[in-house]
Amino acid sequence: MERRTDLALEARELFGEDIKGVKFEESEKEDIKVSRLKITSDKASAKLGKEKGTYVTLEMPPLSDNYKTPDEKLEVIAQEIKHLIPVNGLVMIAGLGNTEITPDALGPKSASKIIATRHIKGEVAKATGLDKLRPVAVVATGVTGKTGIETGEYLYSLIKKIKPNALIAIDALASRRLSRLGCTIQISDTGISPGAGVGNNRTKLSQETLGIPVIGIGVPTVVDASTLALDLFDTEDVRFSEQLKSMVNPNGRQMVVTPKEIDLLINRASELIALAINYALHSDLNLSDLMSLMY
Repeated sequence: MERRTDLALEARELFGEDIKGVKFEESEKEDIKVSRLKITSDKASAKLGKEKGTYVTLEMPPLSDNYKTPDEKLEVIAQEIKHLIPVNGLVMIAGLGNTEITPDALGPKSASKIIATRHIKGEVAKATGLDKLRPVAVVATGVTGKTGIETGEYLYSLIKKIKPNALIAIDALASRRLSRLGCTIQISDTGISPGAGVGNNRTKLSQETLGIPVIGIGVPTVVDASTLALDLFDTEDVRFSEQLKSMVNPNGRQMVVTPKEIDLLINRASELIALAINYALHSDLNLSDLMSLMY
């Protein structure tokens, strides 16, 4: 039975460290462990189940119990985002997910704190002192079950109309390890699959499907129950794996595990991601200026 994870770092761990077609390096900055993984071949992509491209994983103390003013984390995360986005031009931010399912609310909560500036132009921009800010558009896409519109269709229509240079998509992810919930951020230039965190994968958002670079940013908020059970028992026995799967997913229902403090985790993770994106897009502003525009 396949162990489910949205983190490229964990996919590499599953298959061993020496994989042809995968470049990997680690560093540490401001108490943040930075892992940079680049998949360069089709064979490695197929083996890991991840698209070719760059995946940056940032591991830090849990946001739910070790949180303070995020100055030291902010610049590290913002710099990683800046490396992947175009230097100039309009950037669209999309918050993916369902606000009514707490582990899936990361995207829309982050989007609500992004500074939208596309509409501030000309004399209005000069009068408000915002004339040097980069144009940014923000959207929370909702979920197909409520809108009847696929996220990819929705974003493609907006992209055709306003013509951004890049899209940053924020969504909840699934990890295979409880220890990575709420203390890991993955940033990639390969796009993102909406609903991945709660096992409801939709059409992938990528440069191939949308026509512009798509940067995916996510925080793991759940662990698939069957994946967790397999890791705890540490077994490769196929028959036992299938029995285990039927036990933890009764009647075919897919179970996931999430921390009991998930509300706190989502609030703090969304604030950190929004701050980092705002700082990456408007690096001339300091933290206090950003906070005053966000709240």
